[in-house]
Amino acid sequence: MLNQVVLVGRLVRDFDVHTTEKDKKIATITLAVPRSFKNVEGVYETDFIDCILFEGSAAHTWEYCHKGDIIGIRGRLQSRLIQTDSKKESCLEVIGEKVTFLSSKSKEKE
Repeated sequence: MLNQVVLVGRLVRDFDVHTTEKDKKIATITLAVPRSFKNVEGVYETDFIDCILFEGSAAHTWEYCHKGDIIGIRGRLQSRLIQTDSKKESCLEVIGEKVTFLSSKSKEKE
């Protein structure tokens, strides 16, 4: 069986790296990934995908990448249950295993 995801997109916002009780670094980022086809109105829609980064990937991405930068992420899909008020909801997120820095918005302006 295989669970592998590859995404290329722009960082939607700057983010922070948090440390868990067990002293592990973790960051949640959101990538804007444009679809490769037009919808019925002739517009390319964009998906906003949450990705979780751990330890070195989280720290290095936080240090070198900012809102608007293009990055690539290779990882896996993971589902988890979230308790809201009186019901449980399932959500999917990408667990990033490798991050590639593709372009920096600040360097494009130079």
